[in-house]
This record gives sequence, C-alpha cells and structure tokens, in this order.
Amino acid sequence: MHPESTERRRRFAEEARADRPDLATLCLLIGAEGEPALTGPDLDAAQAELDRLAGLLPFGVGGAPAWAAALAELLGARCGFHGSLADYQRLESSLLPAVLRRRRGLPILLSVVWIEVARRAGAPVYGVALPGHFVVGFGDPAERILADPFAAGRLLSGDDADLLVTSATGAPPDPAAYRPADPLDIVQRVLNNIRAWAATRPERTDVALWAVELSLLLPAHPARLRYDRAQLLVRRGEFLSGAAEMEEYARVVAAVEPATAEAIRGKARAARAMLN
Repeated sequence: MHPESTERRRRFAEEARADRPDLATLCLLIGAEGEPALTGPDLDAAQAELDRLAGLLPFGVGGAPAWAAALAELLGARCGFHGSLADYQRLESSLLPAVLRRRRGLPILLSVVWIEVARRAGAPVYGVALPGHFVVGFGDPAERILADPFAAGRLLSGDDADLLVTSATGAPPDPAAYRPADPLDIVQRVLNNIRAWAATRPERTDVALWAVELSLLLPAHPARLRYDRAQLLVRRGEFLSGAAEMEEYARVVAAVEPATAEAIRGKARAARAMLN
C-alpha cells in the first residue's frame, strides 16, 4: 500500500474512534481513497470550501423553517447543489471532494454538504437516514422540519416524507426512521453505497476492496465484512491472503455456526488450491 494511503487510513481510524467523530473529515478521507491523486492540501481546500459556503449564509437566521429556507436558497438555488438519476451511475457521486467540485451527488453526500455547511453556521441540523433516501432535518426532530438536498433543498411535508419511506419499503413509516443519524452510521452508509456501485462492475474490485477495508476500520462493523474482504482478495488473485482471511473468519463463527465455518474452510482450501 502506498505510504499516503496508509497515513490516510490511520487518520480515518483515529477520527472514527474520536469522542466526536468529524463527519466532513471522514467523508473527505473516503474521497481521497476514490481519488488517490488528492493530497493533504486538496482536502484542506475542501474543508475551506465548506467554511466559505457557511460564511455566505445570512446572519440572524431564526427557527428551523428559516434555516431550511436559507440553506435551500444558498446551496440549492445559488450554488446549484442537486442530484439526478444519472448521478447514481458515477462513483464521484459518493466522494465528497468531487461532490463539492461538481455540485452533484447522491442524496447522502449532498446531505453531508448541507449538514457541514449548516453546522458551521450554527444551525440546529442533523441527518435523517430514511430508507432509500437520505435527507436533512432542522430543529427539534419531533417537529420534522425536513429538506431534500437531492431536490435542491425542497421542503418535505410530513406526507412527502412518509411517501418516500413507503415507496422504499412498501410498509407504513416507522417513527424510528426519522431519528437523527449518527455520524458513523452516515459514514457506513456512504461506504455501503460505494460497495453497491462496485458490485455491479466486476472490473472494479479495487473500489470494493478499499470500501470494505475502510468499513473494517470503523469501531462497530458486521463481522461478515471479514469474509467479504476475503472473497474480494480471492477474486483479485490474492489467493493466500484471501484463504487466510477466510480461515480467520471461520474461526470466529465456528462456535455459533459450525456448518457455516466448515463451508468457509472448504472455500479457503479451494482458494489455496488455485496456486497449484
């Protein structure tokens, strides 16, 4: 691994374990994995752009609806941050530095821009991880003052938000869907989106691998990610490393799922046999 990538991952792991993880920093470090040519000064410039945008918000904004309107006017109308269906086909739509340059992205990355700009300006802002569509909220979560950055900041009525949830799940909305999202949950969702993008492109196992490896650096993550990483290593021809990872995962699950563990050990043996 390149020394710069090693250092970025060290910073990512350190920030993820901080008492108050910085969402912008974590998303910028994800972006640097996707755009390896980016340097430290490039990431500093992206932070500065968030600061600059926050400085353009009017002074004396009062109340959640006014904050939502001010962000929509600045980021949606004046700066042109929004998304379209075509953005789902681009890896850049999940990389914060690219989203700041292009002013286009997936709902969750556009929401990160809104959250970070609003937070710097002192707004009571939070992310809302609705199923299938990320939005932002302002003020008391019980009031459900929600805006959709993907639609340039369109204010969502309660019925609008419920329809988004029902369309994604086919079921009535669960009140838990409207709770403020934890920064690390947002980061994990960003990484999941990147993995989903790579999963439909067999030639991009490189992207899938770094997304899994960053997920493994988060303080809490599904144990199965170890197995996912092992499978990616085997697909990339790194048979010994993949087999060793499979065997370690089998050791972890053996106590609760012995049959699964044995099946995984069989796959590890098969991976090693590919070297013969």
